[in-house]
Amino acid sequence: MVVHAVDNLDANGESQKFNKYACACSIVASMISIIFGYDTGVMSGAMIFIKEELKIDDVEVEVLAGILNICALVGSLFAGRTSDYIGRRYTIVLASVIFMVGAILMGYGPDYAVLLGGRCISGIGVGFALMIAPVYSAEISSAKSRGFLTSLPELCISIGILLGYISNYFFAKLTLKLGWRLMLGVAAIPSLVLAFGIIKMPESPRWLAMQGRLGDAKKVLLLVCNSTEEADRRLHDIKIAAGFDPNCTEDYLKPSKHSHGKGVWKELFLRPTPAVRWILVAAIGIHFFEHATGIEAIVLYGPRIFKKAGIKSKEKLLLATIGVGLTKTLFITFSTFLLDKVGRRKLLLVSTAGMVVMLSTVGFGLTLAEASKHESKWALVLSIVATYTFLAFFSIGLAPVTWVYSAEIFPLKLRAQGVAIGVAVNRLMNATISMTFISLYKAITIGGAFFLFAGIAVIAWFFFYFLCPETKGKSLEEMELLFSRRSRNSNNGGIEIQPGIKASNANK
Repeated sequence: MVVHAVDNLDANGESQKFNKYACACSIVASMISIIFGYDTGVMSGAMIFIKEELKIDDVEVEVLAGILNICALVGSLFAGRTSDYIGRRYTIVLASVIFMVGAILMGYGPDYAVLLGGRCISGIGVGFALMIAPVYSAEISSAKSRGFLTSLPELCISIGILLGYISNYFFAKLTLKLGWRLMLGVAAIPSLVLAFGIIKMPESPRWLAMQGRLGDAKKVLLLVCNSTEEADRRLHDIKIAAGFDPNCTEDYLKPSKHSHGKGVWKELFLRPTPAVRWILVAAIGIHFFEHATGIEAIVLYGPRIFKKAGIKSKEKLLLATIGVGLTKTLFITFSTFLLDKVGRRKLLLVSTAGMVVMLSTVGFGLTLAEASKHESKWALVLSIVATYTFLAFFSIGLAPVTWVYSAEIFPLKLRAQGVAIGVAVNRLMNATISMTFISLYKAITIGGAFFLFAGIAVIAWFFFYFLCPETKGKSLEEMELLFSRRSRNSNNGGIEIQPGIKASNANK
């Protein structure tokens, strides 16, 4: 096996050179997120035609929109333990198969019950995909490129949403009976392709190490590192994190009884260390605020919002919604190159501050548009511009940082199931907004709904300021130390100590 000679190393001994193989693996793993994004985006337009053909009311529309996320909540909780048991790679395969089954059922969709069943199955796949893609990307990447690689799933979600909007526009030209079914059913094709393609990817070296397969972990590290020295250093840290003697040379060691995820929930909720408790609060909080600030109202109900602003024709509504997808994709693409340069924390604070201003502006514009007896062009323009600017601020910070941050801060043994808990909260809030937004804006007006989201964004800013330290440039094995105030000045070399493993043993 050929690896590069040692190039420029930073203070931590990591190569400054970007590893193309690790990038390729992250891209393939992130493709599952395109399917999820497509399913989210395409439903926003498909609901217009589903409601027309199946004669369903607004409550049934809300249930159809939100049930995906309720099922994703369940799926994400199972995904954490599943990925600890069968590995990160085969969990992605399983997610692809689940997506395929759900898409076929929705594409068939003879009635509301079957359509809802397909949406539920796809939701379970969403839970698996959202949990596993960022975890896999974080575990194969180096500290220098982790922000970029771990943000790829979020970028792929945006690409999928955009493709869903474009699909709406073109399939809407078909007959009512055929159009929306093709919109939903076509997602089965990439799901099948990905299920086969993912088999050729390597397993996460950190998961392999947890299973005692140190020889296999070293082989993968030689592929995703730029030098043998860098691979050896990363393996040394991973051995300590997994509870093994860092100086052992065996290719296989008997794994601990917790290697398949047993006992993790006790260490997260019943007996957490102060650092783990802080990490859990930060992860849950950032996932909560990502959707509590209203992004799903725009992504899923964009056509209704633009209709309230003054756009009337279906074709123009779908074109305006494509603008939502383009804006989101463009700015998330831009942010992927900033995460490892500017840092997670700065992007998060700037993003949230901008969201507060733009959500207030959207609320103001929609209130004027709704109160006006005649069509107000300037209120329409203000609402649309503010909506797109809100999406830009959201996409440059909160959107990608949520997934990067939560995937990198948990200790190795707790990572998969810790991220799963964050994803469950994420889906719960997504479902809450999806299933209540129509009722909410009918109760307090559509402008009032966005003023409410702006207030929540203010609370989010203070949460991020006080509870989310910067993680840029830190290795995964340093995160627990970063979140332990009393340990920041300790002399353990920045190596993560797994819960239940004494520092004295880890440093032998």
